[in-house]
Amino acid sequence: MTSTTPTTSTDIDREQVKEIVCEILEIDADEVTETSLFKEDHGADSLLAIEILAALERNLHVTIDQAELSRMVNLAGVYAVIAEAQRA
Repeated sequence: MTSTTPTTSTDIDREQVKEIVCEILEIDADEVTETSLFKEDHGADSLLAIEILAALERNLHVTIDQAELSRMVNLAGVYAVIAEAQRA
């Protein structure tokens, strides 16, 4: 029997998150690391950051406060924000 439980804070689908980010930033998955900075390393601007936030909310069924954008500067930050949003 397979489990269909929703994603939890300890079980973030990191590949899905990475795919969403890469699609919006229009970069290949191998170009981004957990610590590469969206703005400095990948040319993201504030509009793209908001697009990432909205896409994550839509695809992961979480609510993320826009104030969290300041922490969402790389994949590691995004993973942390999502984990907190899932606990809320």
